[in-house]
Amino acid sequence: MGKHVRHMHRGEYLEPTAVALLGQPLAFIHEDHLRERQICTLIDGIAHGAMPETDAVSAVLCFLTIELPLHLKDEEEDLFPLLRRRCEPEDEIEKVIAKLLKDHGHADEDTPQVVAILEDLANEARAPKQGEKDMLLAYAAHSRRHLILENAIILPFARLRLTETDLETLYIRMCQRRGLKSLKDPRDA
Repeated sequence: MGKHVRHMHRGEYLEPTAVALLGQPLAFIHEDHLRERQICTLIDGIAHGAMPETDAVSAVLCFLTIELPLHLKDEEEDLFPLLRRRCEPEDEIEKVIAKLLKDHGHADEDTPQVVAILEDLANEARAPKQGEKDMLLAYAAHSRRHLILENAIILPFARLRLTETDLETLYIRMCQRRGLKSLKDPRDA
């Protein structure tokens, strides 16, 4: 798998991560993390706004209902098990993975509430009430803390410990999860 990672700037993550990047699964996951950070910024803006922008609400809803579940499965079903197999005992990766899985459990519980709030705001064309604002802000803050662990620990260990075969397996599974057999030439992505 190639090492090429496209460099983007803040605010350029309003579209889903390009499937062409699946040929570089760790880069794809990193891009998903950058997109999630941008989604958190949008959630903050919705929470603080007098009237949520339709495009912002649509982007967040798309991420939370379509992209996030796929991303969580990429990590839980493939990336984390690969890391458990490849990391050394002194890496203490199990502690980090346990924390991240607990966070994923919170996301599973909290995401439907956030989606319901956003749908209500869009349908009723109104600003969030205080309890809704608090929920949105807490959700975004929790997501950011989660991303710090993934970007600072999980991805560096994945780059260090995973083999080419592991990355190929990750690529295949991520494609399958998205209903793709494979990309024509993923190494050129």
